Amino acid sequence: MKDIPEGFHLVQRPRPNPFNELVGPFYVRREGRAVSLGIRLEERHTNSRGICHGGFLATMADLALGYACAAVGRDAGGHAPFVTISLTLDYAGSARPGDWLHSEVEVQKTGSRIAFANCYLVANGVRVVRASAIFAMAAKPK
Repeated sequence: MKDIPEGFHLVQRPRPNPFNELVGPFYVRREGRAVSLGIRLEERHTNSRGICHGGFLATMADLALGYACAAVGRDAGGHAPFVTISLTLDYAGSARPGDWLHSEVEVQKTGSRIAFANCYLVANGVRVVRASAIFAMAAKPK
């Protein structure tokens, strides 16, 4: 993919994730405890008006919030993945094909069973989505 900002690299997962592969490719950057997810938007991410579809933005927010919570959990010695139990979004702008979209996530709290986080999705320096989520610790994979 062309023109990926410095510090971002392709997300590599130990197990296939068919949905993410369908809508991606996603890139990740980690700086200390901060985790940012990014993507170069394509025509396939748009709605009939030629702007990024709100459903894709919701997907991106959910993934970004979840990745950040999982990273904080791993840093604290956790190992089970989180599953979304609540996701709230406010759309504040739009993004178009060719735009670089990335997340700015703040993990509020991770506990033994639950995590809270907030984020912005930013397209070319402009905040287009504000989101918050609550995650529950999932059972260990079998």
